[in-house]
Amino acid sequence: MSERTVCFARHEEFAEYVRLRRLALLRRARRLMADPADADDLLRTALMRTRAYWAGITDKSLADAYLLRAMINLRTEWWRARRLEEVPIEHLPEAAEEEVRTRQLLDRHQLLDAPAALSVRQRSVVVLRYWEELSTQETAHALATGTVESTLHPSLTILRQELAAQEAAVRAS
Repeated sequence: MSERTVCFARHEEFAEYVRLRRLALLRRARRLMADPADADDLLRTALMRTRAYWAGITDKSLADAYLLRAMINLRTEWWRARRLEEVPIEHLPEAAEEEVRTRQLLDRHQLLDAPAALSVRQRSVVVLRYWEELSTQETAHALATGTVESTLHPSLTILRQELAAQEAAVRAS
């Protein structure tokens, strides 16, 4: 048997192993990497490394163990490389995140200011119903009135109008 024939036979043996075990190996890679694309890259790279040493693996029943060790080593190498590339700095310029926080604060202030447009009775119904999460019956009992629903609907309409006006004012400025 020529060296070329032996090499081809080993290649076919490795290809058959990969065909049979690929899904199980991919599941293992996905346990090691959070991102499925990274897991796929991890498995491919580990297979390339293992392919170079396939002839040296005398007990093919241990091939999964060899590949798992290759994947763990690769993941560690990638983690170290990524860690070395990171440069710690005092302050990160995260303008987009700051805009989100500012928008949340504005929304919170608008939401807290909007009930001022309601009468005391309307404000009481809205706060008890939505802030305290009471049912309509519990709200009626707490207020000793049976008109919660008739008060709640106009109150919500006023709140929506108030929030829309505040939003328009913010956009205009």
